[in-house]
Amino acid sequence: MTTPSTTDRPGKIDARPVRHPGRWVAIAVILVIIAMMVSSAVTNPRWDWGFALEVMRQNPVLEGLVKGTLLGTLGSMVIGVALGVVMAVMRLSGNPVLRGVSFAYTWFFRSVPRYVLLATMGSLGYLYPVLDLGVPFGQAAGLTFAQVDVNALSNMLVFGILGLGLSEAAYMAEIARAGILSVDQGQTEAAQALGMSPGRTMWRIVLPQAMRVIVPPTGNETIAMVKDTSLLLAMSITTELFFQTQAIGTRTLKIMPAYVAAVLWYLVVCSILMVGQAWLERYFGRGFGAAPQKAKQELTKIGADH
Repeated sequence: MTTPSTTDRPGKIDARPVRHPGRWVAIAVILVIIAMMVSSAVTNPRWDWGFALEVMRQNPVLEGLVKGTLLGTLGSMVIGVALGVVMAVMRLSGNPVLRGVSFAYTWFFRSVPRYVLLATMGSLGYLYPVLDLGVPFGQAAGLTFAQVDVNALSNMLVFGILGLGLSEAAYMAEIARAGILSVDQGQTEAAQALGMSPGRTMWRIVLPQAMRVIVPPTGNETIAMVKDTSLLLAMSITTELFFQTQAIGTRTLKIMPAYVAAVLWYLVVCSILMVGQAWLERYFGRGFGAAPQKAKQELTKIGADH
């Protein structure tokens, strides 16, 4: 049985791309909406862009930006990341007590809204006006080492940073735990076979590989923390960006331009953080997926040589 052969080649296929008129309609609608928004922002004098830019440069606003927003974000994330990693390691521990403490911590702080948490911490002075530091019942026994005025501390920025950091640690614990679990168990077994201690294995082997998974959500949490610093108002902390812009708007009866000033500062800070997050993702993701790409290049080279 022979297979019939022919030298005829198929004719040229006159292929045409599929038309998508709906896309052009959607683009036209979006452009019209953007044009309307720009026109409204430019022609409506109530926006008062000049006053908004002036508010952005005022000293109380800049002080609130640096201390309440930037310093508050930095301090809260440092506490949150450090404590979150500890809680993640405790959650993965074989000790049931450590697992229970970590679970209870994350359960509590993930369940309580941050505004409610800060408001409650700001009212702790009602329960404990003065906190004695010492051995149990130290005041009666004369073994009190120091005293803390909780009423004076409850409206200080450091107390607000502590509250935000404690709340953030619960979320970072789950992020770090997911990153640690993403590392193949064989990495830990290989390190143990080489005689590395569990702590050194976690610090030198597991965490560096887990950073590829940890960094993106941590960047999102940092950007969210920038905005959550506005919740420090619940503790009557006035050294904060939004509070200062709101106070200027209330005093001058120009509410919207003052809000615009706060929005512009948040956009600037968050945009810079997004760029930093993208750089960190590339840094900790280097080498991942590079082997298949290199193999593909080698195969292409071999095919070209033949």
